[in-house]
Amino acid sequence: MIEDTFRKTFGAPPAVVVRAPGRVNLIGEHTDYNDGFVLPAAIDRAITFAGRRRADRQVRVHSLDFQDAVAFSLGHISRDSDHTWSNYLRGVTKFLEEDGHPLTGAEVVFGGDVPREAGLSSSAAVEVGAAVFWQKLLGLDLDPVYVVKLARRAENEFVGVPCGIMDQFISALGRRDHALFLDCRDLAYRHVPLRGDVKIVVCNSGVKRALAQSEYEVRLKQCRQAVAQIASTGLAVRSLRDVEPADLETAGHALSELLLRRARHVVNENQRVLEAVQVLGTGDLERFGELMNASHESLREDYEVSSPELDALVELAWKQPGVLGARMTGAGFGGCTVNLVRAETAEAFAAAVRKGYDEKIGLKAETYICQASDGALSQ
Repeated sequence: MIEDTFRKTFGAPPAVVVRAPGRVNLIGEHTDYNDGFVLPAAIDRAITFAGRRRADRQVRVHSLDFQDAVAFSLGHISRDSDHTWSNYLRGVTKFLEEDGHPLTGAEVVFGGDVPREAGLSSSAAVEVGAAVFWQKLLGLDLDPVYVVKLARRAENEFVGVPCGIMDQFISALGRRDHALFLDCRDLAYRHVPLRGDVKIVVCNSGVKRALAQSEYEVRLKQCRQAVAQIASTGLAVRSLRDVEPADLETAGHALSELLLRRARHVVNENQRVLEAVQVLGTGDLERFGELMNASHESLREDYEVSSPELDALVELAWKQPGVLGARMTGAGFGGCTVNLVRAETAEAFAAAVRKGYDEKIGLKAETYICQASDGALSQ
């Protein structure tokens, strides 16, 4: 598809084709910007880039998903308010040049099957895909973690979205049939096998995450306030990553009820991720599912980032045969849930959730039966 579109658009086959997957976070929500732990998996839905060099300094880009095209010069890369889909590629390109990696002009087509605005990190897939595209096209010697940081920088500083680093990390460095355990403080990571015949079923609520950006910034501020107030009691903490559950017992009096609940989610979620890694290592998928369920309850009650639609999807999932665990995933207030399901029941599970959601909420849910896949740099 991408290659055909490239030939039709530019009159020749592409020299390079790369893919960068979307992701789903199995557990560890709203912990990344608190220096915490996360356990995402790359999924078998991806953004694909196809391209070839040009002799000049022009970059001509066609978006398959938006059916739109744009061109810009490597000598002057600025945000485009009319073609906002191109800003992720522009940001990566700009910072590569600024970091001393000489680029040439290029003709590019990109697109894929990662749903937009669904919490599956289509933007990170575009950023990582753009970085790996330039790497492969020009033979650049780029450290994998540099690629991750570059992609995140593009979203933070160029696009203007204050995301953590998890999405870009897993899109770049995922591994087939594995989750990735990431320490968001020092970026240490390791792959954890997803044992057993299971599928990752993503259920899209169909509700756009209208509140996610503004409420994300509110939660970020609340977490920083909680850290400052806990530190005022004499505990040496730089972030909620440094707070143990016992610390909340002793220092909780310094927090308002609201800040205590926000901190409690992050502190306990970090503990859930650590346990989840342990039980995946032993193949105890039942306990892993229980941790997913507890994560959703905490996100709903303590962090307050769920929604009626997400809760409905999770509650429907909990009733289905073969489900091991279910929770909302992503920033919240819409988007998707993630479900770990026995492979033999995955199709029936997806159909039952779609039917129940339509009956209960009156909306159509899309479901994606996924397998953990390789990241852009693992292929």
